[in-house]
Amino acid sequence: MNSFRFAALSAALCCLFALPARADLNVVTTVPDLAALTKAVGGDKATVTTLSLPTQDPHFVDAKPNLALALNKADLLVVVGLDLEIGWLPTLQLGARNAKIQSGNPGYLDASQFVKVLEAPTVKVDRSQGDVHPGGNPHYLHDPRAAVAVARGIQERLAQLDPKNAATYQANLAQFTKSVEAAQADWEKRLAALRGVPVISYHKTTAYLGDWLGFETIAYLEPKPGIPPTPSHVAQVLAQGRQRKARLVVQEEYYPDSTSKLVASKIPAGLVILPSGANFRDGETYVQRMERLVKAIEQGLAASKGG
Repeated sequence: MNSFRFAALSAALCCLFALPARADLNVVTTVPDLAALTKAVGGDKATVTTLSLPTQDPHFVDAKPNLALALNKADLLVVVGLDLEIGWLPTLQLGARNAKIQSGNPGYLDASQFVKVLEAPTVKVDRSQGDVHPGGNPHYLHDPRAAVAVARGIQERLAQLDPKNAATYQANLAQFTKSVEAAQADWEKRLAALRGVPVISYHKTTAYLGDWLGFETIAYLEPKPGIPPTPSHVAQVLAQGRQRKARLVVQEEYYPDSTSKLVASKIPAGLVILPSGANFRDGETYVQRMERLVKAIEQGLAASKGG
């Protein structure tokens, strides 16, 4: 009998030790790129979930009950901020019934505080001007310099919430920063020809990309942010694109591409469909996502007039 009990105890202990170690923090992010950054810093010490898919426009995400449930169990919520998620996130925060991740608490992190915000309005704005963000342009994750700054801010908050693993978070940040900076040097070399190039964008998503790579966005296919293109406005943009000899028409993949294709063909210019975010649920890293973005721009330049 004792031998049997010993064998049973040994088997139980083996099963226990075979179980995967539980992560110390449960982190939820609003968009996949933030999830990729958080996972790079958190490593195996953080379980990371994203509320939206890279194929979804982050301005408009359905506030489904399963997303509120994910927030209910979160130790930390990381958001893009600048009102990008204003149409859906507050509803989920309320439904989550989790005080930790409410605005102003340590479990809530607005990543926009770590970047140099572009296109902040200097006058009062309202909805008649379209989907204008009063705090500035929220599409900063297209810039790897901003991504490194955000990762640093995430590392600091993870260390605050989980001080026993602070050294691990710091080491992971250093490794991530090194990989991004090495890739960034390569990207800048490959896209050096983009500097000074006139570009047409569908939505105001190219501000940080242009600030990094040096191209000039001369027009937008949306007459106002968030307002679909109209025939009269598209005609004006097409005329401007021809006059300025635009080389590229750029849009993110979650927007309809028929208008962009038409304008690009009529100028003519290269069409670039930007990856909207990392395929985080498939394991794609931020660097891998940005590599896809750089390749898309390279292909657009090659296809453009004079490319």
